[in-house]
Amino acid sequence: MASASLLAVTGLTLTCLVGALDQEGQAAARTASAAPPARSAFATGVKSRQSTQLHRLVRELVAAGAPGVIVRVDDGQGRPLEIAEQAPWTRKDHRLRAEDEFRMGSNTKTMMATLVLQLVGQGKLALADPVDTWLPGQVPNGRAITLRMLLNHTSGLFDYTEDPAVLPSAMGKDQRRWTSEQLLALGVRHDPLFAPGTRWAYSNTDYAAIGAVLEKATGRSLADLVRDRIARPLHLEHTYYATDSTWHGPHARGYEPDAAHMPPGVPAEFRDFAGVHRGGHVDVSHNNPSWGGAAGAVVSTAQDWGRFHAALMSGRLLPAAQLAQMRTTVPIFPDRPDGPGYGLGIETAATPCGTVWAHDGGIPGYLSTSVTDSTGRRTATVLVATEAFAEHPDAFPELATAAKTLQTAAMCALFDKPAPIAEPIS
Repeated sequence: MASASLLAVTGLTLTCLVGALDQEGQAAARTASAAPPARSAFATGVKSRQSTQLHRLVRELVAAGAPGVIVRVDDGQGRPLEIAEQAPWTRKDHRLRAEDEFRMGSNTKTMMATLVLQLVGQGKLALADPVDTWLPGQVPNGRAITLRMLLNHTSGLFDYTEDPAVLPSAMGKDQRRWTSEQLLALGVRHDPLFAPGTRWAYSNTDYAAIGAVLEKATGRSLADLVRDRIARPLHLEHTYYATDSTWHGPHARGYEPDAAHMPPGVPAEFRDFAGVHRGGHVDVSHNNPSWGGAAGAVVSTAQDWGRFHAALMSGRLLPAAQLAQMRTTVPIFPDRPDGPGYGLGIETAATPCGTVWAHDGGIPGYLSTSVTDSTGRRTATVLVATEAFAEHPDAFPELATAAKTLQTAAMCALFDKPAPIAEPIS
């Protein structure tokens, strides 16, 4: 991923998650002030050592520059651990809570893939369907690109988030409401990256096409499909597909550094976000996320997403055959067939503490990582209320390192194991 591309600021990629899954946790960032005692309820599940470690790493991430952090870990053995910590300067805007809504970014792709596979199970779609069957003439070489290729990023389509036309929306300066067809058109006006099915490359255009197919096949909007097929059946009261900047409930505020405080390593075109200025930052919470579309427009909470993962992996949302298809992966790195693999809207990899299924999501103001084991009984979510650091890690070295360390610890905690990271020297 080139840091100068639009993709670098949109965050609708797996950049942060691949690093966290593919490497052991790094040394913890600088130590902050003393933590409040770990919640005793969590000691009945994940050991108190993991709770203490997570509280410490959350504080260190805030000290490194994160405006806010939410962590939720459920090891399947008791009440989940929930942590919410925020920088003091953000408290004038809101009090961060673990149950706050936030923008899920590319975690949306797991939900879109679930919708497709539900329709496959009902015989209304087939993974082998050429995209041209559903969107005739809208995708060049559409007879050679199947729905499976769109879902697992082997289509070769150019990523629409690298088209300059979407940059004003990503920066919050254009509040238009994008449709799936409009986003797809941006991607396909560029030459493809490779012949369909010959390589893997993450492309948000794949999911713009998936969104358009879902709408065509069902005659319903993506917002309705998410609500009626997933959110309502699972009682996910704070999960919805956003078509504008409106929030449905209490929500985490998301921030990016303002132009004067953006590190020098961030290219000029990605330095000036629209929004209300606060303490050297810009509040981007009320910018319209519809440019994320089927690739990144869902809003949820850590608790709701844990329920979603539990229902997905346990087979409540998909028949066994379709769940198996979702878990059929292709290598992310062609020279490492045993490394991280991408299935249909979800990734798998070995961590220092166990094998996980996961996705991440980045959209300005919000960087989240959502993880589950193969059964859905163990889940974890980490939200950082800022995102540019994940796309320009060299410009935010302390923040990027602290975030990766916390993500690793949360993944290990869901397996009831301590993360292999350095403890502070007393």
